[in-house]
Amino acid sequence: MVDVTETGIEGLDSILNGGLVRNSTVLVSGNPGTGKSILGLQYVYNGVVEYGERGVYISFEEDADDLRQAAESVGLDRWSELVESGDIRVYDKAQMLREDFSSTIDTLLADFDGTDYDRLVLDSLTMFQLFFDEEKEQRTYLLKFSDILKRNGLTSLLVNEQGETFPKTEIGLENFLTDGNIYLIQTPTGSGVNRYVWVAKMRKQDIDTNIFPMEIGDDGITVYERASGFSMMGQDDRMPF
Repeated sequence: MVDVTETGIEGLDSILNGGLVRNSTVLVSGNPGTGKSILGLQYVYNGVVEYGERGVYISFEEDADDLRQAAESVGLDRWSELVESGDIRVYDKAQMLREDFSSTIDTLLADFDGTDYDRLVLDSLTMFQLFFDEEKEQRTYLLKFSDILKRNGLTSLLVNEQGETFPKTEIGLENFLTDGNIYLIQTPTGSGVNRYVWVAKMRKQDIDTNIFPMEIGDDGITVYERASGFSMMGQDDRMPF
């Protein structure tokens, strides 16, 4: 039986057949506002509060206070306490952009190499990749980063921005380096948006590849196990909703 890391997000672990495969690296993709960062915050927070697993949150786009406010806005009220105690370790944009980027990444990797953290979120992989002019250098650092995550037993989420509302599934470098793909989707309605989650791939795991409705409320993300009535498999780029 595959060893899994439970996300603690209502409904999501059932779709994942128990949780994320332990020691895997999973890509979380979606266009802006779909809830990718909230999912990452919940994943790290729940790890400490519910499962006694410490976490690392790396943000290239927010400072530590922005992250705290975002966490508290979805009911993660002990965020500051857990950061202060070291159970959650935050690297914010001020730290990540403080010096030459290559040096920063090397320092970061050395900093948690061999530590006893269990979970990691990188927010976002898109920003990470923008710092490299050449694909070869980008590939080198992504491979190095992925290898160290796995070597240290971290079960990781890599947040990936995409411009399209409907997920694009062409194969990029990040797909080769990740063990699973989770897409967050939102579609406009007359009164707001409808939100969905699609777990497209998870190596070593038998998953449900239907699209499931989700909500973001005062308690964060909730996924409903009532499938939306179709699978993305075989769909073209047109919106099926």
